[in-house]
Amino acid sequence: MSALPPGSTIGIIGGGQLARMLSMAAAQLGYRCFIYAPEDSGPAADVCAKWVQGDYADEAALTTFARSVDVVTFEFENIDPAPLRRIAEKATLFPPIDALEIGQDRLREKSFATDCGGRTAEWAKVESREELAAAIEKIGTPAILKTTRFGYDGKGQARIASPADADTAWEALSGAGTLILEQMVRFQHEFSLIIARDRQGSIAFWDAPENVHKDGILAISTVPADPKVAEQVPAARALARKIAEKLSYVGVFAIEFFASADGPVFNEMAPRVHNSGHWTIEGAIASQFENHIRAVVGLPLASTRLAAPRVEMRNLIGADADRWLEWASDPLSHLHLYGKHEARAGRKMGHITRLSDH
Repeated sequence: MSALPPGSTIGIIGGGQLARMLSMAAAQLGYRCFIYAPEDSGPAADVCAKWVQGDYADEAALTTFARSVDVVTFEFENIDPAPLRRIAEKATLFPPIDALEIGQDRLREKSFATDCGGRTAEWAKVESREELAAAIEKIGTPAILKTTRFGYDGKGQARIASPADADTAWEALSGAGTLILEQMVRFQHEFSLIIARDRQGSIAFWDAPENVHKDGILAISTVPADPKVAEQVPAARALARKIAEKLSYVGVFAIEFFASADGPVFNEMAPRVHNSGHWTIEGAIASQFENHIRAVVGLPLASTRLAAPRVEMRNLIGADADRWLEWASDPLSHLHLYGKHEARAGRKMGHITRLSDH
């Protein structure tokens, strides 16, 4: 097996907290990370070897960046894949662009999951107020209207409790292009899978965290999950394995599921390391960040086994980070702050991980 030797350079497109944690994992293995982002700084700037400022749509600048590194990866999916597809013809880039294109479009994502044997909530494409009315009649309420692209942490969504809410939802989102109406799933728990696949095709799963969201933002991830979740993990993993193999995926990705009375329901996929996997930094033998780096440089995956019987990760959102001294004074907590200077409402400022014996 051929792997990039330590001292090689990994290019990361995007400079947020995920790039920060990837850079730290890479440094531990002896690799350097160059960041490419449109901002002049960001959370990854504190820990990367080099920061390159450039527009995500600037193909020439991206090509120059790609030629300056040994392998390229990305930390988020809200980016035009066209220039990345072109630079992938000249440079090694993981994960595959197909995964990026599918993961950033809810319509393609749902269809792809179904094609792989997964089950999704009932949904309908919406491009007009008339189509929204028809979709509500078909799917029923409660339902949720979403943008098909560029939505995250509860953004780009409008709940429709009854047909009377349709006008308000349409007015809120109609300017965002094509929309999708999804039936609200009756679920008992939410959980996710964090999956790693290396260049040789080996696949590894971490224990599935049970996730609790608040205002559309992940608040807490806990491992092990409720036993009712554990019963549904094998079926969810079978779907994830099919998705990884069909895409010839290299790197780490996540799939969010609803645990329903009828089994796991596919919610969405993220072709990157994921917030619900942050607990793996201290909570597993190898973190999602280490295994993503291992995969893209050609190393074998390291163990995903738990490092403690119970692990809880709590996001620090907005003003939560102002209590940093309190969190840092807890001898059982691992505090991670992302270096963001402004604690806006709804903004992820850091997280805390706690390991325990019970």
